[in-house]
Amino acid sequence: MPTVLGRIANPVSLVQWCLCLLVVLVGHSLIAADSPPAGEGAATDEATRRLQAEFTRRPDINPDLLADARVFLRAAVWAQRYDGPLTPGDRAVVDQALATGLHRLQQLQNNQSPWTKRKGNLVRGYVSAVDGSAQPFGLIIPKGYDGSRPTRLDVVLHGSSKPVGMSELRFMSRFGLTDSADATGPDVDYIELHPLGRVENCYRWAGETDVFEAIEAVCRNYNIDRDRIVLRGMSMGASGTWHLGLKHPDRFVALGPYCGYVDTHRFSETPIPSFIKVGPLPEYQELGLHMLDSVDYAANAGVVPAIAAIGGQDIFFQAHVIMGETFAKEGLQMINLISPGTGHVIDPVTHAEQMRLIGMHVHKGLDHTPRELRFVTWTLKYSRCHWIELLGLQQHYARAEIKSRIRDDGSIDIVTLQNITRFALEPRVLSAKGTTVRIAGQELQLPASKHPLVLALQEGKWVCLGDRHAVKLAGKRPGLQGPIDDAFSSPFLCVRGTGKAWNPEIHAWADASLRRFEYEWARYMRGDLTVKNDTEVTAEDLRDKHLILFGDPGSNSLIAKVLPSLPLTWTPETLTLGNRDYASVGHAPALIHPSPLAADRYVVINSGHTFHEKEFAAFNYLLFPRQGDWSVIKVTPGAEQWQPTNEAFPEEVIQADYFDENWQTSVKAR
Repeated sequence: MPTVLGRIANPVSLVQWCLCLLVVLVGHSLIAADSPPAGEGAATDEATRRLQAEFTRRPDINPDLLADARVFLRAAVWAQRYDGPLTPGDRAVVDQALATGLHRLQQLQNNQSPWTKRKGNLVRGYVSAVDGSAQPFGLIIPKGYDGSRPTRLDVVLHGSSKPVGMSELRFMSRFGLTDSADATGPDVDYIELHPLGRVENCYRWAGETDVFEAIEAVCRNYNIDRDRIVLRGMSMGASGTWHLGLKHPDRFVALGPYCGYVDTHRFSETPIPSFIKVGPLPEYQELGLHMLDSVDYAANAGVVPAIAAIGGQDIFFQAHVIMGETFAKEGLQMINLISPGTGHVIDPVTHAEQMRLIGMHVHKGLDHTPRELRFVTWTLKYSRCHWIELLGLQQHYARAEIKSRIRDDGSIDIVTLQNITRFALEPRVLSAKGTTVRIAGQELQLPASKHPLVLALQEGKWVCLGDRHAVKLAGKRPGLQGPIDDAFSSPFLCVRGTGKAWNPEIHAWADASLRRFEYEWARYMRGDLTVKNDTEVTAEDLRDKHLILFGDPGSNSLIAKVLPSLPLTWTPETLTLGNRDYASVGHAPALIHPSPLAADRYVVINSGHTFHEKEFAAFNYLLFPRQGDWSVIKVTPGAEQWQPTNEAFPEEVIQADYFDENWQTSVKAR
């Protein structure tokens, strides 16, 4: 194991400083919710920053081990930022978390990490590529695990829990806040991974990324059989299981949703007094639901088996009825285990049967080259299934389907092709002597290739464009398909303008928008934004991150730089977007577009997530795209004084829509 604190100037004093800090922290009262960090909260924040700075100076750091300690310190910071005066019990939890985090750091200084060998329950972490935050996850290691052979991994998604300051610590407490003597661990043949999912978003956006980043962290540190990864969960965890499992059907050997919702409109009509009904929406918001509603992806259960379960008296029982009816329309039969007389809880007997049936699929393992493959999507955000990758659609948020068959002679028939203009075939289904592909009554001879080959529809005929890695794809494509909210699921950087604004009112609004994003990201997506001035952005930033630019072309030099490549006209007097003209005084654009400064990166103008605190603090099913790919904002007075405690934000969305498949505004913008 590499030395973690070696070569740091006076490393022992650093640990001693941390332990002294802990003594100081324990003796002080905690800060109030929503107030800026102060008192020992600020000291804890400063401790975390200093420790991170010291550790990240070393090129040979193991970031996973660092995160194993950082998650405890960070969870204590969040508890103090966003919860009011803590109860004695919560204060004890904060103190214990600090003690464990600092003790782990001390052990790392001595080249030790004994918690990595523990059995039973434990907390570990990883550093998220999205925002650089340390995110925790829980593990349950079976008593028989020794790493000598690949092991099944069950990813278990937790249920709904309103986000509060103590959220991380309460989640982590389920897996133990101390590194006590080894437990024996359960007598099972799989490791359980419990992702946090950034607390409460139904595993959408950065919450979705969290699940896959946690899986990768476990695969780095344990001997995992990637052909035997199960996804399951209860309530919100079941909804996340439908959501992630059906949209990534080649990533899991089986799904086990236990009573979870599958759509937005009908779920919002559940007869619970506090629920917020989602009635008819503007067309661009209705279209965006096709990105999220799992029921639209039911056909993909033909790829990944789903064994559902639910209580017969569950108030959300209708969700599984809806999914069962959709399975039938897709020619599939849904396995839905019903526990008579049971409400919204897990019945042990039903769950045992669910696990038994899941185990049958685990025994078989994943077949990466099924001879028949049918895949449905509505967006290129979800574009891959085993040996096929979709690369272009005729229209986003309309059903796209491909059904294919490998014949005994190795040739490939594309039986069904709907709303698809480009796709790639993986080399594992391509013959070394060339492959015949029949598609839409046309026969193509593909060359031998060690790389995926791209097929595209051009002037009514299908042609092979060649190597997937060499073909330059235009228009909307996987990873660059929008909407605005998609930019915040992978690494991004916020950039504030430092120049002279064309319109001070717009500049003040842009600054307030950035402040709002910083606040909402920290409180609800559980991380701190990285923000730079436009004069500080580096070539590495341009290459590696989506740029989230705030200001106007006068105040933000990067907005001025990318403006000529955007489907937008913006002068000090006039703004033209969506085939309409607006006065630049009082109006501003918000949009997402492929970056003209780097390949495979977005540029976003004047927007964080398009849903805000009202939705974050209410229900996770409300976290759907609110502005498509672009919008025009009417700025109202009050931006300079806006604070997170204000009920209203000084803006009004007056037009919004999606760009077309070529990243241009529609002829008739909505």
